[in-house]
Amino acid sequence: MTFRVDGVSPSYSQWQRSCYCDRRLKKITVAVSVLCYWTHNGTKRYDVLCNEFKRNNYLQRKNWTIIECGWVPLDSIRMDVEIAKFLMVVGEAGLGKTTLLESFFKSFKVRLEPRTDDARAPHLVDIVTESFSFAAPTRWIEDDTALLELFWGPTAAFKDFGARFLASCLTRLFEPNSHHTVLVATSGDTGAAVAAAFHQRPGFRVVVLYPDGRVSPRQAHQLGAFGDNVATYRVAGTFDDCQRLVKAAFADQELTARHGLVSANSISLGRLLPQMSYYVNAALTARAQGRAAPNFVIPTGNLGNAFACLLARESGLPIGKVVLASNANRVLPDFLASGQYEPRDSLATLANAMDVGAPSNLERLRHLFAQPADVIRADWVSDEDIRATCQSTFRRTGEIICPHTACGVFVRERLRAAGEDGEWVVAATAHAAKFAEVVEPLIGQPIPVPPALQQLLDQPAHATPLSPTLEALSTALARAESSAP
Repeated sequence: MTFRVDGVSPSYSQWQRSCYCDRRLKKITVAVSVLCYWTHNGTKRYDVLCNEFKRNNYLQRKNWTIIECGWVPLDSIRMDVEIAKFLMVVGEAGLGKTTLLESFFKSFKVRLEPRTDDARAPHLVDIVTESFSFAAPTRWIEDDTALLELFWGPTAAFKDFGARFLASCLTRLFEPNSHHTVLVATSGDTGAAVAAAFHQRPGFRVVVLYPDGRVSPRQAHQLGAFGDNVATYRVAGTFDDCQRLVKAAFADQELTARHGLVSANSISLGRLLPQMSYYVNAALTARAQGRAAPNFVIPTGNLGNAFACLLARESGLPIGKVVLASNANRVLPDFLASGQYEPRDSLATLANAMDVGAPSNLERLRHLFAQPADVIRADWVSDEDIRATCQSTFRRTGEIICPHTACGVFVRERLRAAGEDGEWVVAATAHAAKFAEVVEPLIGQPIPVPPALQQLLDQPAHATPLSPTLEALSTALARAESSAP
Protein backbone atom coordinates (compact mmCIF):
# COMPACT_ATOMS: atom_id res chain seq x y z
CA MET A 1 0.00 0.00 0.00
CA THR A 2 1.16 3.50 -0.80
CA PHE A 3 0.20 6.82 0.69
CA ARG A 4 0.15 9.54 -1.93
CA VAL A 5 0.68 12.83 -0.23
CA ASP A 6 -0.43 16.00 -2.00
CA GLY A 7 1.51 18.70 -0.17
CA VAL A 8 4.76 18.39 1.68
CA SER A 9 5.88 16.53 4.73
CA PRO A 10 6.99 17.93 8.05
CA SER A 11 10.30 19.74 7.71
CA TYR A 12 13.59 18.28 8.74
CA SER A 13 13.57 20.22 11.98
CA GLN A 14 10.17 18.77 12.87
CA TRP A 15 11.26 15.17 12.40
CA GLN A 16 14.97 15.31 13.26
CA ARG A 17 14.47 14.29 16.87
CA SER A 18 12.30 11.35 15.91
CA CYS A 19 14.89 10.03 13.47
CA TYR A 20 17.90 10.27 15.71
CA CYS A 21 16.19 8.84 18.78
CA ASP A 22 15.60 5.54 16.96
CA ARG A 23 12.69 4.64 19.22
CA ARG A 24 10.81 2.66 16.66
CA LEU A 25 9.01 -0.47 17.86
CA LYS A 26 11.02 -3.25 16.27
CA LYS A 27 8.33 -5.86 16.75
CA ILE A 28 5.57 -3.67 15.32
CA THR A 29 7.01 -1.95 12.29
CA VAL A 30 10.25 -0.86 10.76
CA ALA A 31 9.90 2.85 10.16
CA VAL A 32 12.10 3.63 7.15
CA SER A 33 12.70 7.31 6.55
CA VAL A 34 12.51 9.06 3.22
CA LEU A 35 14.81 12.07 2.97
CA CYS A 36 13.77 14.66 0.42
CA TYR A 37 16.54 17.06 -0.49
CA TRP A 38 15.32 20.33 -1.90
CA THR A 39 16.75 22.26 -4.82
CA HIS A 40 16.32 25.90 -5.71
CA ASN A 41 16.18 27.24 -9.23
CA GLY A 42 17.67 24.08 -10.58
CA THR A 43 20.81 24.45 -8.41
CA LYS A 44 21.52 21.67 -5.97
CA ARG A 45 21.91 23.11 -2.47
CA TYR A 46 22.13 19.91 -0.47
CA ASP A 47 25.71 18.74 -1.13
CA VAL A 48 27.07 19.61 2.31
CA LEU A 49 24.20 17.99 4.16
CA CYS A 50 24.26 14.94 1.94
CA ASN A 51 27.96 14.47 2.53
CA GLU A 52 27.44 14.76 6.27
CA PHE A 53 24.99 11.89 6.30
CA LYS A 54 27.14 9.79 4.02
CA ARG A 55 30.18 10.41 6.16
CA ASN A 56 28.64 8.91 9.29
CA ASN A 57 27.00 6.13 7.26
CA TYR A 58 23.58 7.14 8.56
CA LEU A 59 21.91 6.76 5.20
CA GLN A 60 23.10 3.21 4.87
CA ARG A 61 22.29 2.20 8.42
CA LYS A 62 18.77 3.58 8.29
CA ASN A 63 18.07 2.57 4.69
CA TRP A 64 17.04 6.07 3.71
CA THR A 65 15.96 6.84 0.21
CA ILE A 66 17.15 10.09 -1.37
CA ILE A 67 14.53 11.88 -3.44
CA GLU A 68 15.60 14.95 -5.38
CA CYS A 69 12.91 17.58 -5.79
CA GLY A 70 13.03 20.66 -7.95
CA TRP A 71 11.60 24.04 -7.02
CA VAL A 72 7.89 23.77 -7.78
CA PRO A 73 4.73 25.72 -6.92
CA LEU A 74 3.06 24.79 -3.64
CA ASP A 75 0.00 23.36 -5.32
CA SER A 76 1.87 20.88 -7.45
CA ILE A 77 3.99 19.03 -4.92
CA ARG A 78 3.36 15.30 -5.06
CA MET A 79 5.30 12.51 -3.44
CA ASP A 80 4.55 8.81 -3.09
CA VAL A 81 5.52 7.38 0.28
CA GLU A 82 5.10 3.83 1.47
CA ILE A 83 3.29 3.18 4.72
CA ALA A 84 5.53 3.38 7.81
CA LYS A 85 7.98 5.72 6.11
CA PHE A 86 8.78 9.25 7.15
CA LEU A 87 8.87 12.05 4.64
CA MET A 88 11.20 14.98 5.18
CA VAL A 89 12.04 18.26 3.54
CA VAL A 90 15.58 19.49 3.99
CA GLY A 91 17.20 22.62 2.67
CA GLU A 92 18.92 25.90 3.34
CA ALA A 93 17.28 28.83 5.08
CA GLY A 94 15.04 30.86 2.82
CA LEU A 95 13.97 28.06 0.50
CA GLY A 96 10.39 28.16 1.81
CA LYS A 97 10.33 25.03 4.02
CA THR A 98 8.21 26.68 6.70
CA THR A 99 5.77 28.04 4.13
CA LEU A 100 5.52 24.60 2.57
CA LEU A 101 4.97 23.02 5.97
CA GLU A 102 2.22 25.44 6.89
CA SER A 103 0.51 24.95 3.56
CA PHE A 104 0.72 21.19 3.93
CA PHE A 105 -0.93 21.02 7.32
CA LYS A 106 -3.67 23.42 6.32
CA SER A 107 -4.66 21.26 3.36
CA PHE A 108 -3.45 17.82 4.32
CA LYS A 109 -4.61 15.29 1.76
CA VAL A 110 -3.81 11.61 1.72
CA ARG A 111 -5.00 9.23 -0.93
CA LEU A 112 -4.59 5.52 -0.50
CA GLU A 113 -3.48 3.71 -3.62
CA PRO A 114 -3.60 -0.09 -3.46
CA ARG A 115 -0.74 -2.33 -4.40
CA THR A 116 -1.43 -4.55 -7.33
CA ASP A 117 -0.03 -7.65 -5.59
CA ASP A 118 -2.68 -7.68 -2.85
CA ALA A 119 -6.16 -8.66 -4.00
CA ARG A 120 -7.79 -7.25 -0.86
CA ALA A 121 -5.93 -3.92 -0.84
CA PRO A 122 -8.52 -2.07 -2.97
CA HIS A 123 -10.95 -2.46 -0.06
CA LEU A 124 -8.85 -0.32 2.28
CA VAL A 125 -10.33 2.99 1.20
CA ASP A 126 -13.84 1.61 1.74
CA ILE A 127 -12.87 0.21 5.13
CA VAL A 128 -11.51 3.54 6.34
CA THR A 129 -14.44 5.51 4.94
CA GLU A 130 -16.97 3.12 6.44
CA SER A 131 -15.29 2.91 9.83
CA PHE A 132 -14.43 6.54 10.53
CA SER A 133 -17.61 8.27 9.45
CA PHE A 134 -17.79 10.50 12.55
CA ALA A 135 -15.53 13.17 14.00
CA ALA A 136 -13.09 13.10 16.90
CA PRO A 137 -12.64 16.83 17.57
CA THR A 138 -10.10 18.32 19.93
CA ARG A 139 -11.77 21.21 21.78
CA TRP A 140 -9.73 23.55 23.93
CA ILE A 141 -11.76 24.29 27.06
CA GLU A 142 -8.92 26.27 28.67
CA ASP A 143 -5.75 27.87 27.35
CA ASP A 144 -3.66 24.81 28.17
CA THR A 145 -6.24 22.02 28.33
CA ALA A 146 -8.36 20.35 25.67
CA LEU A 147 -10.82 17.47 25.46
CA LEU A 148 -10.37 14.90 22.70
CA GLU A 149 -14.04 14.03 22.15
CA LEU A 150 -14.19 10.34 21.25
CA PHE A 151 -17.90 9.82 21.86
CA TRP A 152 -19.58 10.91 18.62
CA GLY A 153 -19.87 7.40 17.21
CA PRO A 154 -23.03 5.24 17.20
CA THR A 155 -22.65 4.03 20.82
CA ALA A 156 -21.25 7.28 22.29
CA ALA A 157 -17.86 5.89 23.37
CA PHE A 158 -14.33 5.70 22.00
CA LYS A 159 -14.67 1.95 21.44
CA ASP A 160 -16.62 2.69 18.22
CA PHE A 161 -13.40 3.48 16.35
CA GLY A 162 -11.69 0.14 16.83
CA ALA A 163 -14.86 -1.96 16.73
CA ARG A 164 -16.08 -0.56 13.41
CA PHE A 165 -12.66 -0.88 11.78
CA LEU A 166 -12.35 -4.49 12.96
CA ALA A 167 -15.83 -5.36 11.69
CA SER A 168 -15.16 -3.76 8.30
CA CYS A 169 -11.88 -5.64 7.94
CA LEU A 170 -13.20 -9.04 8.98
CA THR A 171 -16.19 -8.72 6.68
CA ARG A 172 -13.78 -8.51 3.76
CA LEU A 173 -11.08 -10.88 5.02
CA PHE A 174 -13.29 -13.91 5.72
CA GLU A 175 -14.82 -16.02 3.00
CA PRO A 176 -18.34 -14.89 2.03
CA ASN A 177 -20.08 -18.07 3.25
CA SER A 178 -18.07 -18.54 6.44
CA HIS A 179 -19.56 -18.20 9.93
CA HIS A 180 -17.85 -16.75 12.98
CA THR A 181 -18.75 -15.88 16.55
CA VAL A 182 -17.39 -12.62 17.92
CA LEU A 183 -16.87 -13.18 21.65
CA VAL A 184 -16.40 -10.03 23.73
CA ALA A 185 -16.16 -9.16 27.42
CA THR A 186 -17.15 -5.64 28.38
CA SER A 187 -17.01 -3.35 31.37
CA GLY A 188 -19.69 -1.22 29.76
CA ASP A 189 -18.68 0.33 26.43
CA THR A 190 -16.79 -2.29 24.41
CA GLY A 191 -19.73 -4.66 24.15
CA ALA A 192 -22.12 -2.08 22.76
CA ALA A 193 -19.54 -0.84 20.23
CA VAL A 194 -18.80 -4.38 19.02
CA ALA A 195 -22.49 -5.29 18.91
CA ALA A 196 -23.27 -2.18 16.87
CA ALA A 197 -20.35 -2.81 14.49
CA PHE A 198 -21.32 -6.44 13.77
CA HIS A 199 -25.11 -6.06 14.07
CA GLN A 200 -26.87 -7.81 11.16
CA ARG A 201 -23.60 -8.49 9.33
CA PRO A 202 -24.00 -11.77 7.43
CA GLY A 203 -21.76 -14.58 8.67
CA PHE A 204 -21.24 -13.13 12.16
CA ARG A 205 -22.75 -13.86 15.53
CA VAL A 206 -21.92 -11.74 18.57
CA VAL A 207 -21.84 -12.94 22.17
CA VAL A 208 -21.45 -10.15 24.75
CA LEU A 209 -20.52 -10.79 28.39
CA TYR A 210 -20.90 -8.02 30.95
CA PRO A 211 -20.73 -8.03 34.78
CA ASP A 212 -24.25 -7.99 36.17
CA GLY A 213 -25.00 -4.87 38.19
CA ARG A 214 -21.63 -3.25 37.46
CA VAL A 215 -22.45 -1.15 34.40
CA SER A 216 -24.62 1.94 34.25
CA PRO A 217 -28.36 1.49 33.56
CA ARG A 218 -28.05 3.03 30.10
CA GLN A 219 -24.98 0.93 29.31
CA ALA A 220 -26.92 -2.20 30.31
CA HIS A 221 -29.82 -1.16 28.11
CA GLN A 222 -27.49 -0.56 25.17
CA LEU A 223 -25.92 -3.97 25.55
CA GLY A 224 -29.25 -5.77 25.46
CA ALA A 225 -31.00 -3.68 22.80
CA PHE A 226 -29.61 -5.10 19.56
CA GLY A 227 -31.12 -8.59 19.19
CA ASP A 228 -30.91 -10.35 15.81
CA ASN A 229 -27.40 -11.83 15.65
CA VAL A 230 -26.33 -10.34 19.01
CA ALA A 231 -26.74 -12.37 22.23
CA THR A 232 -26.08 -10.56 25.51
CA TYR A 233 -25.28 -12.24 28.84
CA ARG A 234 -25.03 -10.68 32.27
CA VAL A 235 -22.36 -12.57 34.18
CA ALA A 236 -22.51 -13.12 37.93
CA GLY A 237 -19.13 -11.55 38.65
CA THR A 238 -16.75 -8.75 37.72
CA PHE A 239 -15.34 -7.66 34.37
CA ASP A 240 -12.21 -9.64 35.18
CA ASP A 241 -14.41 -12.75 35.46
CA CYS A 242 -15.85 -11.96 32.01
CA GLN A 243 -12.37 -11.46 30.59
CA ARG A 244 -11.14 -14.72 32.10
CA LEU A 245 -14.03 -16.55 30.44
CA VAL A 246 -13.14 -15.05 27.06
CA LYS A 247 -9.46 -15.98 27.40
CA ALA A 248 -10.37 -19.50 28.54
CA ALA A 249 -12.63 -19.92 25.51
CA PHE A 250 -9.87 -18.91 23.11
CA ALA A 251 -7.43 -21.21 24.89
CA ASP A 252 -9.80 -24.13 24.19
CA GLN A 253 -8.87 -25.06 20.62
CA GLU A 254 -11.85 -27.34 20.13
CA LEU A 255 -14.30 -24.66 21.30
CA THR A 256 -12.62 -22.00 19.19
CA ALA A 257 -12.72 -24.13 16.05
CA ARG A 258 -16.32 -25.28 16.59
CA HIS A 259 -17.70 -21.75 16.81
CA GLY A 260 -15.15 -19.88 14.71
CA LEU A 261 -14.35 -17.60 17.64
CA VAL A 262 -13.06 -14.10 16.94
CA SER A 263 -11.76 -11.72 19.61
CA ALA A 264 -13.02 -8.14 19.73
CA ASN A 265 -11.51 -6.96 23.02
CA SER A 266 -8.38 -4.85 23.03
CA ILE A 267 -6.44 -8.10 23.41
CA SER A 268 -6.99 -8.13 19.62
CA LEU A 269 -4.62 -5.86 17.70
CA GLY A 270 -7.40 -5.46 15.18
CA ARG A 271 -9.26 -3.51 17.85
CA LEU A 272 -6.32 -1.72 19.35
CA LEU A 273 -4.34 -0.44 16.35
CA PRO A 274 -7.21 1.58 14.76
CA GLN A 275 -7.37 3.58 17.97
CA MET A 276 -4.03 5.12 17.01
CA SER A 277 -5.90 7.12 14.36
CA TYR A 278 -7.42 9.75 16.63
CA TYR A 279 -4.14 10.37 18.43
CA VAL A 280 -2.46 10.86 15.06
CA ASN A 281 -5.20 13.27 14.04
CA ALA A 282 -5.07 15.18 17.34
CA ALA A 283 -1.28 15.49 17.24
CA LEU A 284 -1.12 16.68 13.62
CA THR A 285 -4.04 19.06 14.14
CA ALA A 286 -2.22 20.63 17.08
CA ARG A 287 0.87 21.10 14.91
CA ALA A 288 -1.23 22.61 12.13
CA GLN A 289 -2.52 25.15 14.66
CA GLY A 290 1.03 26.12 15.58
CA ARG A 291 0.93 24.31 18.92
CA ALA A 292 3.66 22.19 20.45
CA ALA A 293 3.44 18.42 20.55
CA PRO A 294 0.46 17.77 22.83
CA ASN A 295 0.71 15.81 26.06
CA PHE A 296 -2.10 13.32 26.75
CA VAL A 297 -3.97 12.23 29.86
CA ILE A 298 -5.86 9.02 29.11
CA PRO A 299 -8.44 7.40 31.40
CA THR A 300 -7.69 3.71 31.35
CA GLY A 301 -8.73 0.34 32.69
CA ASN A 302 -7.52 -2.39 30.35
CA LEU A 303 -4.74 -0.14 28.96
CA GLY A 304 -5.77 -0.55 25.31
CA ASN A 305 -6.55 3.11 24.60
CA ALA A 306 -3.38 4.37 26.26
CA PHE A 307 -1.28 1.70 24.56
CA ALA A 308 -2.58 2.90 21.18
CA CYS A 309 -1.34 6.39 22.05
CA LEU A 310 2.08 4.99 22.96
CA LEU A 311 2.26 3.16 19.62
CA ALA A 312 1.44 6.40 17.80
CA ARG A 313 4.19 8.24 19.66
CA GLU A 314 6.74 5.48 19.16
CA SER A 315 5.95 5.53 15.44
CA GLY A 316 7.28 9.09 15.31
CA LEU A 317 4.17 11.24 15.77
CA PRO A 318 4.60 14.56 17.57
CA ILE A 319 3.19 13.42 20.92
CA GLY A 320 4.66 14.51 24.23
CA LYS A 321 4.07 12.96 27.64
CA VAL A 322 1.47 10.24 28.20
CA VAL A 323 -0.12 9.94 31.64
CA LEU A 324 -2.71 7.35 32.65
CA ALA A 325 -5.70 8.22 34.81
CA SER A 326 -7.02 5.22 36.75
CA ASN A 327 -9.90 5.01 39.18
CA ALA A 328 -9.58 3.29 42.57
CA ASN A 329 -8.48 0.15 40.71
CA ARG A 330 -4.89 1.35 40.96
CA VAL A 331 -3.06 -1.68 39.57
CA LEU A 332 -1.35 0.34 36.85
CA PRO A 333 -0.20 3.30 39.02
CA ASP A 334 1.11 0.87 41.63
CA PHE A 335 2.94 -1.18 38.99
CA LEU A 336 4.64 1.86 37.45
CA ALA A 337 5.62 3.13 40.90
CA SER A 338 7.03 -0.16 42.21
CA GLY A 339 7.84 -2.24 39.13
CA GLN A 340 5.86 -5.09 40.67
CA TYR A 341 2.70 -6.26 38.92
CA GLU A 342 0.04 -7.36 41.39
CA PRO A 343 -3.34 -8.10 39.80
CA ARG A 344 -6.22 -7.92 42.24
CA ASP A 345 -9.98 -8.18 42.39
CA SER A 346 -11.57 -5.14 40.80
CA LEU A 347 -13.48 -2.58 42.85
CA ALA A 348 -16.80 -1.09 41.77
CA THR A 349 -16.46 2.66 41.10
CA LEU A 350 -18.35 5.51 39.45
CA ALA A 351 -16.04 5.12 36.44
CA ASN A 352 -17.22 1.56 35.91
CA ALA A 353 -15.77 1.03 32.43
CA MET A 354 -12.33 1.27 34.08
CA ASP A 355 -13.07 -1.29 36.82
CA VAL A 356 -10.28 -3.69 35.82
CA GLY A 357 -8.01 -5.50 38.24
CA ALA A 358 -5.90 -7.40 35.69
CA PRO A 359 -5.26 -5.18 32.62
CA SER A 360 -4.72 -7.39 29.56
CA ASN A 361 -2.49 -4.95 27.69
CA LEU A 362 -0.01 -4.68 30.54
CA GLU A 363 1.64 -7.76 29.05
CA ARG A 364 2.27 -5.82 25.84
CA LEU A 365 3.61 -2.85 27.76
CA ARG A 366 6.06 -5.00 29.71
CA HIS A 367 7.13 -6.91 26.61
CA LEU A 368 7.83 -3.91 24.40
CA PHE A 369 9.40 -1.61 26.97
CA ALA A 370 12.15 -2.75 29.33
CA GLN A 371 11.34 0.13 31.68
CA PRO A 372 7.64 1.01 31.25
CA ALA A 373 7.91 3.82 33.81
CA ASP A 374 10.28 5.60 31.41
CA VAL A 375 7.61 5.92 28.70
CA ILE A 376 4.39 6.38 30.67
CA ARG A 377 3.15 7.60 34.06
CA ALA A 378 -0.05 7.00 35.97
CA ASP A 379 -2.16 8.40 38.78
CA TRP A 380 -5.42 7.28 40.35
CA VAL A 381 -8.64 9.06 41.30
CA SER A 382 -11.20 8.36 44.04
CA ASP A 383 -14.98 8.43 43.58
CA GLU A 384 -15.06 11.56 45.74
CA ASP A 385 -12.63 13.27 43.36
CA ILE A 386 -14.69 12.13 40.37
CA ARG A 387 -17.82 13.79 41.77
CA ALA A 388 -15.96 16.97 42.65
CA THR A 389 -14.33 17.16 39.20
CA CYS A 390 -17.63 16.71 37.35
CA GLN A 391 -19.04 19.61 39.37
CA SER A 392 -16.03 21.93 39.18
CA THR A 393 -15.50 21.37 35.44
CA PHE A 394 -19.13 22.22 34.73
CA ARG A 395 -19.02 25.37 36.88
CA ARG A 396 -15.69 26.52 35.45
CA THR A 397 -16.06 25.67 31.75
CA GLY A 398 -19.67 24.63 31.15
CA GLU A 399 -18.47 21.20 29.99
CA ILE A 400 -20.47 18.13 31.02
CA ILE A 401 -18.09 15.20 31.38
CA CYS A 402 -18.56 11.53 32.19
CA PRO A 403 -16.95 9.94 35.29
CA HIS A 404 -14.14 8.43 33.22
CA THR A 405 -13.26 11.74 31.59
CA ALA A 406 -13.44 13.28 35.07
CA CYS A 407 -10.59 10.97 36.09
CA GLY A 408 -8.52 12.41 33.25
CA VAL A 409 -9.42 16.03 34.06
CA PHE A 410 -8.58 15.52 37.75
CA VAL A 411 -5.15 14.11 36.88
CA ARG A 412 -4.59 17.00 34.46
CA GLU A 413 -5.37 19.49 37.23
CA ARG A 414 -3.04 17.66 39.60
CA LEU A 415 -0.26 17.88 36.99
CA ARG A 416 -0.81 21.63 36.66
CA ALA A 417 -0.68 22.04 40.45
CA ALA A 418 2.62 20.13 40.46
CA GLY A 419 4.11 22.61 37.99
CA GLU A 420 3.85 20.50 34.82
CA ASP A 421 3.72 23.00 31.96
CA GLY A 422 2.79 22.56 28.32
CA GLU A 423 -0.52 21.86 26.66
CA TRP A 424 -2.50 18.80 27.68
CA VAL A 425 -5.24 16.89 25.91
CA VAL A 426 -7.58 14.73 27.99
CA ALA A 427 -9.19 11.81 26.19
CA ALA A 428 -12.96 12.19 26.71
CA THR A 429 -13.85 8.53 26.38
CA ALA A 430 -17.64 8.49 26.62
CA HIS A 431 -20.64 10.79 26.47
CA ALA A 432 -21.89 11.88 29.87
CA ALA A 433 -25.46 10.92 28.92
CA LYS A 434 -24.50 7.26 29.35
CA PHE A 435 -24.00 8.00 33.06
CA ALA A 436 -26.92 10.33 33.68
CA GLU A 437 -27.75 8.82 37.08
CA VAL A 438 -24.28 9.87 38.31
CA VAL A 439 -23.67 13.16 36.50
CA GLU A 440 -27.08 14.86 36.42
CA PRO A 441 -27.42 15.19 40.23
CA LEU A 442 -23.92 16.70 40.31
CA ILE A 443 -24.56 19.41 37.72
CA GLY A 444 -28.21 19.98 38.56
CA GLN A 445 -29.64 19.64 35.07
CA PRO A 446 -30.53 16.96 32.50
CA ILE A 447 -27.95 15.90 29.91
CA PRO A 448 -28.99 15.98 26.23
CA VAL A 449 -28.88 12.46 24.79
CA PRO A 450 -27.15 11.97 21.40
CA PRO A 451 -29.62 10.75 18.75
CA ALA A 452 -27.81 7.43 18.15
CA LEU A 453 -27.86 6.62 21.85
CA GLN A 454 -31.50 7.64 22.19
CA GLN A 455 -32.42 5.31 19.33
CA LEU A 456 -30.97 2.36 21.24
CA LEU A 457 -32.59 3.44 24.50
CA ASP A 458 -35.96 3.43 22.73
CA GLN A 459 -35.54 -0.25 21.82
CA PRO A 460 -36.53 -3.12 24.16
CA ALA A 461 -33.56 -4.77 25.87
CA HIS A 462 -32.82 -8.24 27.20
CA ALA A 463 -29.79 -9.96 28.74
CA THR A 464 -29.59 -13.59 29.86
CA PRO A 465 -27.97 -14.43 33.23
CA LEU A 466 -24.77 -16.50 33.05
CA SER A 467 -22.58 -18.14 35.68
CA PRO A 468 -18.83 -17.40 35.34
CA THR A 469 -17.79 -20.87 34.17
CA LEU A 470 -16.43 -22.12 30.85
CA GLU A 471 -19.11 -24.82 30.80
CA ALA A 472 -21.86 -22.19 31.03
CA LEU A 473 -20.21 -20.11 28.33
CA SER A 474 -19.90 -23.16 26.06
CA THR A 475 -23.64 -23.72 26.40
CA ALA A 476 -24.32 -20.03 25.67
CA LEU A 477 -22.17 -20.15 22.54
CA ALA A 478 -24.05 -23.20 21.26
CA ARG A 479 -27.36 -21.49 21.97
CA ALA A 480 -26.29 -18.33 20.17
CA GLU A 481 -25.19 -20.34 17.14
CA SER A 482 -28.45 -22.24 16.89
CA SER A 483 -30.64 -19.17 17.32
CA ALA A 484 -28.74 -16.72 15.08
CA PRO A 485 -30.53 -15.65 11.89
